[in-house]
Amino acid sequence: MSKLKIAIQKSGRLNEDSLQILKDCGISIDNGKDQLKASASNFPLEVFYLRNGDIPQYLRDGVVDAAIIGENLLVEKGEDIQFTEKLGFSKCKVSLAIPKGEKYTGLSYFQNKKIATSYPKTVQDFLAKNNIQAQLHIINGSVEIAPNIGLADGICDIVSSGSTLFKNNLKEVEVLLKSEAVLAVSPEIKKEQQEILNKLQFRIQSVLKGRQSRYILLNAPNDKLEKIINILPGMRSPTVLPLAEEGWSSVHSVLNKNEFWEVIDALKENGAEGILVCPIEKMVI
Repeated sequence: MSKLKIAIQKSGRLNEDSLQILKDCGISIDNGKDQLKASASNFPLEVFYLRNGDIPQYLRDGVVDAAIIGENLLVEKGEDIQFTEKLGFSKCKVSLAIPKGEKYTGLSYFQNKKIATSYPKTVQDFLAKNNIQAQLHIINGSVEIAPNIGLADGICDIVSSGSTLFKNNLKEVEVLLKSEAVLAVSPEIKKEQQEILNKLQFRIQSVLKGRQSRYILLNAPNDKLEKIINILPGMRSPTVLPLAEEGWSSVHSVLNKNEFWEVIDALKENGAEGILVCPIEKMVI
């Protein structure tokens, strides 16, 4: 039986988040310690644990059919590789930073300066687009130390919380791009593997929709029911059921988690009571 070969980062946060979304998709990975390859016991899937920077080439060559990878890495090493889904985790920025004590005057600050980075293509494209000439020092790992030892005037690196910059006495001054994990596809993928990937992507979309939503149940007096229903967005329309107590109904609906508190406030103001909110594991549309 054909299997879909998918690559994920060998270790780190992206590895953990990638395995979690596969688990949430109902896929059980027989993952032994220090394995470089593992199979799913209940889905036609093989997982390859690879060094992050090698994944674009493995996709390009068709060694793996798909990958969960940072969008920033595709920009740097795999512009020819397409992705089919943004996954909503491992969000970060690729940013330029300089020492805190330096006065930043705009991009012209970097004219004829030295920039240390692990993302030379991304930086060079950004500088060229803005007509800035700078000298790049390519460093793999520990880029933040470069200004402190006199190797560079600034850096370009991944920024998540900003704590690493803060610890190294640096400040973020320009965001080159925003990134998150994506589901990337090999240009060499075969038809059978594409069909398996479509099934996996359907499961992923259901998980992501569930993560973005909340299930809400509430009690509403019938004389205020119309106002309350108009507040609730719902998937199509809210479900309304009569309560044992005359004159009251139970209303069920789905909310976007980002709009949650604003909607709750409006519901309370319009007479809703006994509001119960639950997470949604998966949502199939």
